[in-house]
Amino acid sequence: MTLYQPFLDYAIAVLQDRLDLQPYPIPAGFESKRAIIGKGKHQEEVLTTSYGYQAPKLRQIRAAHVQGGKSLQVLNFVIFPHLNYDLPFFGADLVTLPGGHLIALDMQPLFRDDPGYQTKYTQPILPIFKTYQQHLPWGGDFPEEARPFFSPAFLWTRPQQTEVVETHVFEAFKDYLQAYLSFVKQAALVSDSQSLGDIKQAQLRYLRYRAEKDPARGMFTRFYGPEWTEEYIHGFLFDLERKLTGVR
Repeated sequence: MTLYQPFLDYAIAVLQDRLDLQPYPIPAGFESKRAIIGKGKHQEEVLTTSYGYQAPKLRQIRAAHVQGGKSLQVLNFVIFPHLNYDLPFFGADLVTLPGGHLIALDMQPLFRDDPGYQTKYTQPILPIFKTYQQHLPWGGDFPEEARPFFSPAFLWTRPQQTEVVETHVFEAFKDYLQAYLSFVKQAALVSDSQSLGDIKQAQLRYLRYRAEKDPARGMFTRFYGPEWTEEYIHGFLFDLERKLTGVR
């Protein structure tokens, strides 16, 4: 059992329970990928496994799970709504490296500067955020250019103890996901063309930023090479642009 497997198992079970969950196509060659890193007795196998689902209001629910021994564990779990809903994105980046744990958990807003949007989607989760702040303090420096893509309930923390990840981080993950699924249940179809255009542009802005700045790019390139990595990022992890233009 790896550190983030329980997170993934929980998420899939809850999604199956609360949504009409269907498979989302994972391009050939990306379902799983192995590499050997290190030398001699420090050699480790790294396994990256991809998961993809969709649901009536959610265009893509996807996860990338990287297992590379005690010093490398990653779960990137993101939910992208369909373009005719104003839902935020659900994003969980759970990273364990030799130096410790990096945890980022949020419902990332389409319109961060819109007070009405914040009232609708951020205010209800601020109490959850505040509950965990005492155990999961702010993780420090964060790129200024990334700030527009995160909400005031952004949980960004760097716990030193694995036990904190297994307890407080796991509980926060569960609470954020449950709250997000409540938003999904209540979400109403958006039909006016101005709002639909705004949603599409906001989603593309976010995806372009994430694809360009993906922190896993260096890691994947080291393991699997640049060609596989770029195709994985643009063809699966952040595939909206490809889907809209019909490029396979």
